[in-house]
Amino acid sequence: MSAPERAESKRQAPRVAKPPVTIGRTRRRPAGPGFTIITGLSGAGRSEAARCLEDLGYFVVDNLPPSLLAKMAELAAKPGGPGKVAIVLDVRGGVFFGELSKALAELEELKIPYRILYLEASDQDLVNRYEATRRRHPLAPADRVVEGIRKERLMMESLRGEADLIIDSSGLTPHDLRDRVRDAFADTAPEAGLQISIISFGYKYGAPRDADLVIDCRFLPNPHWVDELRPLPGTDDRVRTYVRGQQTYREFMRRLRSLLGFMTPGFVAEGKSYLTVAVGCTGGRHRSVVIAEDLARFFRDKGLPASVDHRDLDR
Repeated sequence: MSAPERAESKRQAPRVAKPPVTIGRTRRRPAGPGFTIITGLSGAGRSEAARCLEDLGYFVVDNLPPSLLAKMAELAAKPGGPGKVAIVLDVRGGVFFGELSKALAELEELKIPYRILYLEASDQDLVNRYEATRRRHPLAPADRVVEGIRKERLMMESLRGEADLIIDSSGLTPHDLRDRVRDAFADTAPEAGLQISIISFGYKYGAPRDADLVIDCRFLPNPHWVDELRPLPGTDDRVRTYVRGQQTYREFMRRLRSLLGFMTPGFVAEGKSYLTVAVGCTGGRHRSVVIAEDLARFFRDKGLPASVDHRDLDR
């Protein structure tokens, strides 16, 4: 092939996007509240989460360079140190991932337990927030906000996969987000091990993006089609009696409890600190609400802390 032909071939060759940098780590069981890394998408609520942890007694450091993570963790662990520490990290360029990967490896070598809290939201929610504040996206200072969101989501993909807890702030008010963070990070007994968050939702409004397990209960008889039950919420005794009175429901719950009872010890053994279970029905007002409450009782009976959020109950 002649030199001109080779040059033309290079010009026509399609560009292949570089894959996001992989950040790997061994699984570990966090010992107490300890050292927390807050990260995620710009505009998804990192600052709000940080303020909430500060209220819970954490020493919060914003935008600490990843190369200083291990040093900060060592200082926190020393007698008389701040104890509970939360570090807010955001992405500003490719060097971030190289430094962060080294820092996390150093934490592993030093046997310092840590947790990663990852905040995200839908593209539309992020765009709306940037428009409301009139800020520029850090990865698209001269481009459309949606392009910056796309770049950041791709760059953060591997870090999201390593997160211990993912919170999707789509549709949440700052108060709602603080409640979610507080439920997850408020001090619990060390023997509690796994913290359970159960969310009931309506499929017509979209499934939660931060769920570890999603359970679809739309196959169950729907109280919406019973005139006297339609306006009532799933927390009402009459709706609960109707849903629980179905033979299909009783068999479903028997099998679901058996499955979750089998899976939960495995999550604990793998060092998972948080488990988010989402239960969905059509509108999120009846069947999913009843099941979420019953699952919370199931986990609490096993000695595991379980919080419940009925996301779409009032819609």
